[in-house]
Amino acid sequence: MEPIRLPAGPDAAGTRLDAYLAAQLRELTRSAAQRLIEEGRVTVNGKPAPKSCRLTGGEAISVDIPAPAPLDAVPQNIPLDIVYEDADVIVVNKPAGLVVHPAPGHPDSTLVNALLYHCGGSLSGVGGTLRPGIVHRIDRDTSGLIIAAKNDAAHLSLSAQLQDHTLSRTYEAVVVGALRADSGTVDAPIGRSPSDRKKMAVVQRNGKSAVTHWEMLERFPGLTHIRCRLETGRTHQIRVHMAYIGHPIYGDTVYGAKKPVPGLTGQCLHAVGLRFVHPRTGEPVELACPLNEEFAALLKKLR
Repeated sequence: MEPIRLPAGPDAAGTRLDAYLAAQLRELTRSAAQRLIEEGRVTVNGKPAPKSCRLTGGEAISVDIPAPAPLDAVPQNIPLDIVYEDADVIVVNKPAGLVVHPAPGHPDSTLVNALLYHCGGSLSGVGGTLRPGIVHRIDRDTSGLIIAAKNDAAHLSLSAQLQDHTLSRTYEAVVVGALRADSGTVDAPIGRSPSDRKKMAVVQRNGKSAVTHWEMLERFPGLTHIRCRLETGRTHQIRVHMAYIGHPIYGDTVYGAKKPVPGLTGQCLHAVGLRFVHPRTGEPVELACPLNEEFAALLKKLR
């Protein structure tokens, strides 16, 4: 696997090497970056450097990420609704109910298992052995567009686009209640809920900046159809933000009413649009997919 080259810009001045790597390689945790440094897999201007090295800006950093160890996840022939694919990226319209990657309680039958079957060995290793190719995630019970990288260079480029917001994601949702305004922005930090560590919440301490822009599409008695654009990508961001302003996603049994909605698999939230700069060609790519059948049927019934 070819080393990843990261030219440090002026804004990197004063940043620790391990922190810089974790920030640039989105799927690389700081502890994982430290291990790579300690193993001598990271050089600064051609020479090994300690993890505590403070960058001055302008350095040439090289990161040698080892090939992924054999996966516990196995390829499984799970049908994929492929919206776009080439030698560098693949974009899938994920159905609600499909988990993205193996985790406790979901060891297989995930999107990763399906991608391993479809792509073979052509998935990036930046995300580690259980998340090959995965650049960003979508909740199990959220449907819509998700992008995966087929090589490390593509993964690095797409991760950087997530950081600088050139990779744009658009969602549609039905929320509970009548939103009075036609559009708005929720700017509130998100972190682990202090009362339930399995949930996320708007918190003032130890939260990360989170911004969601929304606009009204249709109003119905007791419900509103909206479009959301993410400026940041925090866990459960749209679900948490809409619940925070008093309009939880319809069917969300974690942040809204506990009783499931008949006819809905999970919450009424769908990733309809994706825009990014192609990591190889530099050309803009804009993709869209229709609402899933349950979402579309709900709107038809409401109308």
